[in-house]
Amino acid sequence: MALDLAPTSQILQTLGQRVRAQRLAQGVPQRELAQMAGLSLGALRKLESSGQSSLETVVRAAQALGLVNELEDLFVLKRQSIAQMEKAEAASQRQRAPRRRST
Repeated sequence: MALDLAPTSQILQTLGQRVRAQRLAQGVPQRELAQMAGLSLGALRKLESSGQSSLETVVRAAQALGLVNELEDLFVLKRQSIAQMEKAEAASQRQRAPRRRST
């Protein structure tokens, strides 16, 4: 599913569904995954059902499922062309505001 145009609630729900699918594919009961991740059962259920959770909950679940490497590309700056690289470099350089002219 392409998430680029989806509302935030749909993205969260999709991520929760993916956590659940991974857990089931590995044959891990909810209670066991919650214990492995150091989460409450309620927090894991909420993550899987609606995606509503803290980032820490997502990371802990990913670690317990052996999926932490899947997070590695999250928010990595992607440069696809020289022009984009130059633009990113220019944006990262500190710029001063123009001085006000006294009249």
